[in-house]
Amino acid sequence: MGKHGIFIVLEGPDGSGTTFHSSVLTASLQKNGYDVLHTAEPTDCPIGREIRRHITGHLPLPPTSLQLLFTADRSLHCAETLEPALQTGKMVICDRYIPSTLAYGEAAGVDSLWLRELNKNFIQPDATLYLLPPLSVCLQRLSQRQTRDALESSSFQERVHRVYQKLLTEDPYGQVIDTSGSKDDVMPLVFAAVQKVLQERTVPMSA
Repeated sequence: MGKHGIFIVLEGPDGSGTTFHSSVLTASLQKNGYDVLHTAEPTDCPIGREIRRHITGHLPLPPTSLQLLFTADRSLHCAETLEPALQTGKMVICDRYIPSTLAYGEAAGVDSLWLRELNKNFIQPDATLYLLPPLSVCLQRLSQRQTRDALESSSFQERVHRVYQKLLTEDPYGQVIDTSGSKDDVMPLVFAAVQKVLQERTVPMSA
């Protein structure tokens, strides 16, 4: 299926701010008159809810099985949400996508080539914004959370952070944003990165 809209993904390790900044970015774009869909992975469908049960530690799964669940969730997400929205010309802002599977899966010891093969046929974003503050900033933010999930240990997050740095160097459509500053300081950086994408697609955008 071809696509006519614009698909932008926000990625990064836990504590990088993908959830906050994808929501704020969506609101800013809508304020500028864009027809924007904000979505996230894992989704709120039954598979996504099952994933959340596992990563919160209630039902631990082997890493390969967990990544198969993430991929099944993504398959449904593409078919029922992403592709229909893009077909109608919407801009889609997605909080996490394929790079999360590659980063968290590889950090958990899953074969990276197998993960890539598993995800190679999904629709590709027009751009991925990698929110990548220093590891120390991510760990500090995680330490302030009242609840932690099974994927938030310091040693695991260190491996995740390292894989994200590698993925960025491999992504020709990736942009890196240091989100270690305050939310008010970072928001314009995220907005400017999207402006750049839209300019390259010759889509006008108000400041």
